[in-house]
Amino acid sequence: MNRFFLDVHALQTVPPSNLNRDDTGAPKTAVYGGVSRARVSSQAWKRAIRTYFRDEHLLDPSELGVRTKKVVELLAARIIVLDPVLGDADALRLADETIKATGLKTEVPKRKAGQAKDGEPAPAPESKYLVFLSARQLDGLARLAHEGAADIAGFFKGKKNKDRAREIADSRHSVDIALFGRMVADIPDINVDAAVQVAHALSVHRVETESDYYTAVDDENTEEETGAGMIGTVDFNSATLYRYAALGIHQLAANLGQGLREDEPRTEPVRRAAEAFVHSFVASLPTGKINTFGHHTLPDAVLVTLRSSRPVSYVSAFEDPVRADEGGHLRAACGRLTAYVPDIERAYSAEADPTWILRVGPNTRELSTLGTESDNLPALVAAVGQAVAERLEKPE
Repeated sequence: MNRFFLDVHALQTVPPSNLNRDDTGAPKTAVYGGVSRARVSSQAWKRAIRTYFRDEHLLDPSELGVRTKKVVELLAARIIVLDPVLGDADALRLADETIKATGLKTEVPKRKAGQAKDGEPAPAPESKYLVFLSARQLDGLARLAHEGAADIAGFFKGKKNKDRAREIADSRHSVDIALFGRMVADIPDINVDAAVQVAHALSVHRVETESDYYTAVDDENTEEETGAGMIGTVDFNSATLYRYAALGIHQLAANLGQGLREDEPRTEPVRRAAEAFVHSFVASLPTGKINTFGHHTLPDAVLVTLRSSRPVSYVSAFEDPVRADEGGHLRAACGRLTAYVPDIERAYSAEADPTWILRVGPNTRELSTLGTESDNLPALVAAVGQAVAERLEKPE
């Protein structure tokens, strides 16, 4: 399959907030263009995207995975569904042997090993690292464990059944595994190359971190008891962020591979995954300190381009930090993009790549010259999905 990509760009203004903290509790920052910028790490936003898939029901649970150390417990629960008379301890033993057969390493965590009291069951083993498995992979491993339940240790002594376990763990990938990849150092054979790259979100302007000094009053204080029951500080900033992601549709299709359903066209799972990613990237939001700041905003501007060559970020438009004018940082940022995008597209002969735009309010009006406007997010997602499907159907 020929390489092609979806570039997704967004401008999003967030009020005082602390979306993504560093080791001191302060909002993360980065120096770009010689000045300090607000930063939200790619890991924080990828987590928000994966959570949004599930919370907003963008994808069926069977098309999603789970990343956890508690993979033995998850598998044991599925084994019990297949054999309800099986005890918890036996199910955990079957699950542990099956997980080990894939090449993954498990152990009872030291922090839990001494917690079991006399007569109580031992804690469940856990993998030594976070393991990303799809719902279909877990179901397949549960069926394999059930098949060998009579003598699970002997069942996996043979190379054939171990190979079956590893094959199940490396096929029928979920959409989130296909998008974000999987890395297992112990068994690189089941690694999955990520189809999507998510950039760290950066403010388009200089940002200074501020501190809020707060106090809390004890509700049971009498009039004679003055002073606060608790005091503290919390750091925050506010910013107009430039967000960017590049989705390799060819890699997404390759990763889904055997996960394609037999009852639908070849292009349908890839289209559905691409649509879910664009929707979730745009609408998701990291929840760091959200109860403190309530920073519930959505992007004011979204640009999506279907690239026939390599991805292109527009972050260089903001290497010189924008200054707020009467329309604030957002209007100035839109002006920068309006000037920058045609120049770089023309310089690298990318003007023919189709672009879709979603924008909100008069401060984003200039962006309408850069592509085809969509009335709302569902319309933009549908248009992008249709274009992806049509490109997939073209002969190579």
